[in-house]
Amino acid sequence: MKKKTVPTGLYLALSGLMLLAFAGTAFAQAVNAQSNKAKDGPTMSLPYTPGLDVSAMDLSADPCVDFYQYTCGGWMVNNPIPADQSSWSVYGKLYQDNQRFLWGILQALAKPDTKRTPDQQKIGDYFSACMDVDKIDALGIQPLEPLLAQIQGLNAKSELPGLLGKLHFGGAGSDLFFGLGPNQDFADSTRVITMADAGGLGLPDRDYYTREDDKSKTLQDKYRQHVAAMLKLARIQADPDQAADQIFGFEARLARASLTKVERRDPKSLFHNMDLAGLQALTPAFAWRDYLGALSLQNPGTINVSEPAFYRELNAALEQTDLATIKAYMIWHVVHENAAYLSRDFVDASFDFYSRTLRGVPEQKPRWKKCVALVDGQLGEALGKEFTRRVFPADLKKRTLAMTHQIETAMAAEIRGLDWMSDQTKKRALEKLKAVANKIGYPDKWRDYSRLAITADDFFANVLRANEFDSARQLAKIGRPVERGEWSMTPQTVNAYYDPQMNEINFPAGVLQPPLYDPAMDDAPNYGNTGGTIGHELTHGFDDEGRQFDAKGNLVDWWAQKDEEKFNARAQCIVDQYAEYIVVDDIKINSKLTLGEDIADLGGLILAYAAWKAQTAHQDLKPIQALSPEQRFFVGYAQWACENKRPEQMRLNAATDPHSPGKYRVNGLVANMPQFAKAFMCKKGQPLAPPKVCSVW
Repeated sequence: MKKKTVPTGLYLALSGLMLLAFAGTAFAQAVNAQSNKAKDGPTMSLPYTPGLDVSAMDLSADPCVDFYQYTCGGWMVNNPIPADQSSWSVYGKLYQDNQRFLWGILQALAKPDTKRTPDQQKIGDYFSACMDVDKIDALGIQPLEPLLAQIQGLNAKSELPGLLGKLHFGGAGSDLFFGLGPNQDFADSTRVITMADAGGLGLPDRDYYTREDDKSKTLQDKYRQHVAAMLKLARIQADPDQAADQIFGFEARLARASLTKVERRDPKSLFHNMDLAGLQALTPAFAWRDYLGALSLQNPGTINVSEPAFYRELNAALEQTDLATIKAYMIWHVVHENAAYLSRDFVDASFDFYSRTLRGVPEQKPRWKKCVALVDGQLGEALGKEFTRRVFPADLKKRTLAMTHQIETAMAAEIRGLDWMSDQTKKRALEKLKAVANKIGYPDKWRDYSRLAITADDFFANVLRANEFDSARQLAKIGRPVERGEWSMTPQTVNAYYDPQMNEINFPAGVLQPPLYDPAMDDAPNYGNTGGTIGHELTHGFDDEGRQFDAKGNLVDWWAQKDEEKFNARAQCIVDQYAEYIVVDDIKINSKLTLGEDIADLGGLILAYAAWKAQTAHQDLKPIQALSPEQRFFVGYAQWACENKRPEQMRLNAATDPHSPGKYRVNGLVANMPQFAKAFMCKKGQPLAPPKVCSVW
């Protein structure tokens, strides 16, 4: 059962659809090594890191040659990647700080003799059950056995749809075959319809199955070995090695029929509305009525089948694959998706491939980090209440909103001043800009968890009940008007996003903490960092994907043809620029995949600079820490991107991440800003003061 997807998707986990997020995925992968050494327990307050840290800089570097080294060189030396992480970043430190703070909250609420509200009881008991490793280890695979028995008990392919519906609804096998759930209608953003998406893969992306170079073949072999190992743990009746080969072949077939990540960046490629009869005609071997009945979704209404070619191939694969292989494939995915909730042998085996092999991580995270993340994932808004009331005062929301309005004003001025866009398209662009909704800090209405039962003594049951609770909540949206007050991130999340169908920008409280937003700092670094984030998300509404949606969030063509051609030519300049940057080894940036983020980076910082200049127009600004105000603006921006990554993670990101590496989100961006060259007195022709610059917005 898939949650809401958008043209670039919701988080990396949802079928490769990425929600135009500013920070990318580094924040969710990273933990501070120094912090691990300094603190070995939970905290009840957030530590302070300044919004501009001179000690993180490398002043021996020439900012006009490598501004990333200049701003982040000291940070990279002083912040090695911790053993339990594939990468480490400034966002990662804040994520870790927030996690430790949440750990302190949850540990206090896990005490049964504490006076607790119903929501506090739920998050405390969930955390307590998750931390009871001895009980979880003693149970082994026992919690999963009823589900595996149902799969083993399949007697015919005709029984598959009904069982699959149960597995999707319970979240125990949400990655099986495909994903289905609610989504705004691309043609009418006021209503929620059903979306059937591609899925069914165990490797991170379809290209992992299709590449034939030596490294890819080695990784494919290791994946098959991992699948076999997990099947052995699950005590599958068939030969595990043979079954693993068959499973890989089945997944590879689905992968070849799936769109690439670049192809999925065009929302039109994901827009194929039809009725149930149309979907049934695509897949005559799959009884959709039986599947939908198991979801209690009797009337799916309009269905957007994102990839019709995928469903045709799925149908052929189901017809041509023997039942034993299908059952082995289902067992593998159910075990894989639930390994984190089982005993240590399953956790260790999953870590060995997905973290050690794929990402180069030598050690597992401590249990508390996993449990904090799980509470966040399944009871996120109940936890968010506790977070925001402690760290997010009303004044901070007010100041962030004021900065947002300033940047929106700057964008309106930029649009009016464009020399390449016609008045007709400018008018529509300004209408869209005016309609953007701003969500800051936390939702106006908190999610109601009263119908979700959580106990302190049954971790696996808590997970399944939370999955079913969310599935019911999601499926209930279908056929109803869009709930525009809902958030797609929890308040404690260290990230931000723009949703093109909602035409809204969202800034959770978690990302509005030092060093990303520092109330103790002067305006320059705050506008460079948080202002750049706001401008980035706003620009996403007008990047190569977002620009295809109108003010109401409908997928319609509102551009004059000549304006579209001029936009594409300007965007191509960025594609060509970033295609030359090396990620790792000889792998270069897939700049067609990163285009939206690269456009948003550039447009966002231009807007933030204009807003900062307007904010300080009548102020007598002086240098601070030997940096001019303009220099502080750019250093403040760049230091959010300081990071270290393992080579394995870099290779994975090069294939799957729509964000460029941090180095190029700094150097590639400032190379296109004459304001930067002026601030650091760069000579024309230096690497970051090139004779030709790219400009879109």
